[in-house]
Amino acid sequence: MIEINLVPDVKQELIKAQRVRSTVISFAIFIGLAFVAIVTVLAIYAFGVQTVRSSLADDSIKKGSEQLAKVEDLSKTLTIQNQLTKISTLHDSIKIDSRIFDVLQAIIPQAPNDVQISNLTVDSSLNQVTIEGQAANSYAAVEVFKKTIEGAMVKYTDGKDAKEVVLASNVSTGDTSYGEDSSGAKVLRFTLSFEYAPELLSPLSKNVTVVIGNKGNATDSYLGVPKSIFVDRAKDIGGSN
Repeated sequence: MIEINLVPDVKQELIKAQRVRSTVISFAIFIGLAFVAIVTVLAIYAFGVQTVRSSLADDSIKKGSEQLAKVEDLSKTLTIQNQLTKISTLHDSIKIDSRIFDVLQAIIPQAPNDVQISNLTVDSSLNQVTIEGQAANSYAAVEVFKKTIEGAMVKYTDGKDAKEVVLASNVSTGDTSYGEDSSGAKVLRFTLSFEYAPELLSPLSKNVTVVIGNKGNATDSYLGVPKSIFVDRAKDIGGSN
């Protein structure tokens, strides 16, 4: 059999190009339709579903607000609940200032070096105590008072452990002057301040006690001189002076 191709080569190339063009156009139309479908779905979700969900949420919020509005003393209730959540934190930060009275019982010297306090100031922010007082035994009593404070120790328990710290640091005396008390007796007025150990007033410190290290006379001269050099005067021999 003899076949004769009557279609020239140029015609064949044209037919092939037309087929390719048709394929590309069909594919482009398909992709375009797909994107249109996606955009349509997104538009329906954004303007339809989201609108419905937003409306439902608004209705729920509105109903909840109406229910809360019907609660009596709502603002007071919310304030109390907020404060209740902070009670533990506040309790741990509150200092027990009443322990200062236990300190005073321990550090006030005995007669004749006792002192009387006219004003007591506790500065919790600086851990500082300022005492304004008067002493009948003048400077000797004030010096004993100062040395007693410097020798005091704070004993306490932290959990199960017993601990001990120095009560005061930076003990200093301020203005001093003589005056008369209510009975007309001459007294020395003084101001004394010191920084107390934070453990003294801490609520975490339990079983707090103040212990004085040196009893009795606490002046520098007395503590620095051995007791053995002070004795009774020897008696005369044979009645002579």
